[in-house]
Amino acid sequence: MTAAAQTSAHRACVAPMMDWTDRHCRFFHRQLTARALLYTEMVTAQAVRHGDRVRLLGFDPREAPVALQLGGSDPALLADAARWGEDFGYAEINLNVGCPSDRVQEGRFGACLMAEPALVAACVAAMRAAVRVPVTVKCRIGIDDQDSEAALDRFVSTVAAAGCKTFIVHARKAWLKGLSPKENREIPPLDYDRVYRLKSFHHGLNIIINGGISSNDSVIKHLEVVDGVMLGRAAYQQPWPLASIDAEVFGIAPQVRTRSEAVARMKPYIAEELARGTWLSRITRHMLGLYHGEPGGRLWRRILSEGSHREGAGLGVIDRALACVERPALALAAE
Repeated sequence: MTAAAQTSAHRACVAPMMDWTDRHCRFFHRQLTARALLYTEMVTAQAVRHGDRVRLLGFDPREAPVALQLGGSDPALLADAARWGEDFGYAEINLNVGCPSDRVQEGRFGACLMAEPALVAACVAAMRAAVRVPVTVKCRIGIDDQDSEAALDRFVSTVAAAGCKTFIVHARKAWLKGLSPKENREIPPLDYDRVYRLKSFHHGLNIIINGGISSNDSVIKHLEVVDGVMLGRAAYQQPWPLASIDAEVFGIAPQVRTRSEAVARMKPYIAEELARGTWLSRITRHMLGLYHGEPGGRLWRRILSEGSHREGAGLGVIDRALACVERPALALAAE
């Protein structure tokens, strides 16, 4: 992939989110946008080495393009995991240097690695030598008291020297002690200007901004300065704006024009999964926010939430929810 193509792929992407961006979530998001780059949940290199690779790495080709996010700090192990990821068809391998959870720190990966830029560089070099697809890094603007611009610049420069050309930067520092992962997403203040300045220092790198971005208008504004924008929980909690990304960011025709069309595109996939024994709730939990803010939106969520968990629940649950939400007067009366 050329540098220009890689930059284009990252103009809008959806963040790797533990317990959220599983394969069902990605399939749903792909029905809304043809071009946004989707990411897996973080998978540890150790798990890839010893676990069920089909379960951990397998994905439906209809989700593509998808990037695999890995966690780890052993260059050789990460190289093997990256190679397996490429074999499964991922378009990119991303190294997690941003997660602040205690479990991740105990494994010596995630945000704590920002204190070891030489090790991250060694990991990137090993992964790049093992695969042909791009290897990227997702990090924070700093950790604990090590949050100066000089420290961030030193980290990026060191890792870039190992061949990493794309950095996805969450515009918050991470406190490794004293804050939970949830608090680390909310309490440290956002500093978009620092990410902007990082781009101004490194014109030759692709700098993708992440953190607290909740609207397509914000995406467009950030793209005036940086190379791409990564959407996080906003894309999960209120997914419908993803349907405008193709037109507004990539300049192509939208994938779907109505929410009901998005639901219709999901139904064959859901039927396939139900036939494999997947519980309906595993899929519909990712669709709960589709009608956020719309008349009948609460009823849509309630019908899906209550009905999808029942044994044997099928497409009829979705049809009932859709019938209510697409007839606002009935939906409001029912609420």
